Amino acid sequence: MKETILKGALALLLAGAAAYFRQLAAPICVLIAVMLADYVSGMMSAWASRTLSSRIGLRGVLKKLGCILAVGVAITVDFVVQTAGARLGADLAGFYAFGLLVTVWLILNECISILENLTELGVPVPAFLRAAVARLKQRAEAAGDAKTSPNRGGAPEGGGGVSPAGDAKETPQSAPLTAPLLGELT
Repeated sequence: MKETILKGALALLLAGAAAYFRQLAAPICVLIAVMLADYVSGMMSAWASRTLSSRIGLRGVLKKLGCILAVGVAITVDFVVQTAGARLGADLAGFYAFGLLVTVWLILNECISILENLTELGVPVPAFLRAAVARLKQRAEAAGDAKTSPNRGGAPEGGGGVSPAGDAKETPQSAPLTAPLLGELT
């Protein structure tokens, strides 16, 4: 009996979230899938290089939870914009710009990390694929900068922000993969 009620409540909660987030449901599912793939590929890479560590693995899980939290913050900003727009008489129903941009950016970041992990395992990864993912990430960042920058020039005021190539990981192993991409993008 308890199990049936729990399953029903979970189904109701997920259906309500899917109805509310319409446009974000698929990207969020993709984000979760690539996060899992990145975690597994990272574990494989660490095992192969004999650097497998539960502490590093836990840190990876915490970072992924932080990413999900960042998506939640972006969705909250979208909700605030929708609510403010409605109060001002603007119809912004279905406005999910921040949530979508953050989710897509994180998906691309996870894809770069997966490619790095595969490269460390010795899997041949075509350079054009690495370059394409990096370019897509750069375009997602530029789109976000253009939407939030008051000068609409595509760069944040004061030149701050994340670099166009961004680091998928904060490890020395990521340098060999991202350094050639920087040269290809400029």
